[in-house]
Amino acid sequence: MGEELSGLGIKDLQNLETQLEMSLRGVRMKKVRCLSTDHTQVLLQGNLIHQENVELYKKVTLLRKENVELHKKVYGAREANRNSLLINGLTIQEDSDVPVRLQLSQPQDEDRRDLTPPRTTKLGLQLH
Repeated sequence: MGEELSGLGIKDLQNLETQLEMSLRGVRMKKVRCLSTDHTQVLLQGNLIHQENVELYKKVTLLRKENVELHKKVYGAREANRNSLLINGLTIQEDSDVPVRLQLSQPQDEDRRDLTPPRTTKLGLQLH
């Protein structure tokens, strides 16, 4: 391409340079329009995907709530009976998050009176 330019004068070279600059400006403007259009399309697709994600999240949340309700209906009574015991009028419930500490202890005095025979024997006749 440079070989064809050897016979051109200064005025012709300046005209050619102006034409090249105008063509380059047109190419750059077209490139900017294409990038802008692509960018807009990507933003629209991103918004659509975000909306779809929000809708799916709502559906999943609703399904989880329904699942919990169904689980309560199916296993509620059985779980309630299995997880709680009634001992001496106190309810003890199973809670996997709370540590349980068990230890041996001596019987209380009231319990001993019921279990041990009296230590003294009263003999004799009482008249009233």
